[in-house]
Amino acid sequence: MTGLRELQRRQVREAISTAAIALFLERGFDEVPVTEIAAVARVSKPTLFKYFPAKEDLVLHRIADHRGEAARVVRERAAGERPLEALLRHFLDGLARRDPVTGLNDEPDVLAFHRMVFATPSLQARLFQHMSEDERALAEALDPLSGTDSRPAADLLAAQVLATQRVLARRNWRMLAQGRPMAEAEPEAVRAAQHAFSTLHTAF
Repeated sequence: MTGLRELQRRQVREAISTAAIALFLERGFDEVPVTEIAAVARVSKPTLFKYFPAKEDLVLHRIADHRGEAARVVRERAAGERPLEALLRHFLDGLARRDPVTGLNDEPDVLAFHRMVFATPSLQARLFQHMSEDERALAEALDPLSGTDSRPAADLLAAQVLATQRVLARRNWRMLAQGRPMAEAEPEAVRAAQHAFSTLHTAF
């Protein structure tokens, strides 16, 4: 059971992030100072940084629950299911759920959020830091001995999988941002994912 203190922390964290993203979407990430975000969220600047060590984390907090996800999918896959099969299944499930992280979500706020992330170099840089951590976690899930000179395949596959997911998500977002209807975008997104993961099967 979640304690009252932890619940309050989550509420404060969400309130700060919500205030920040609303300001960012209205005026642009680089145009909003942290002091203004703290004022709108009714917290002090030190309190804000206690919850979010970097300004970029105010945005990427929204996808924090996906960190380490690929590694979890591989570790928790069904008996007899190959890692790439599990990862493809999980991505396709995300497409079906319209999970924003797959890029296949046409809600205006989600489209605007992705546009901000893709258009802001500092957010991209921070996102790549998170991806590097996810790569290490996925490589270890694929092969506990990954990272050693004798086991480079898992490291390469982990990097390829996460790059593939990122490219697919951006492609899906771009289709919707350009006005493609969901009825057309979804089957194309599914075909692209299947093709991309089949290419990884061939490579590895």
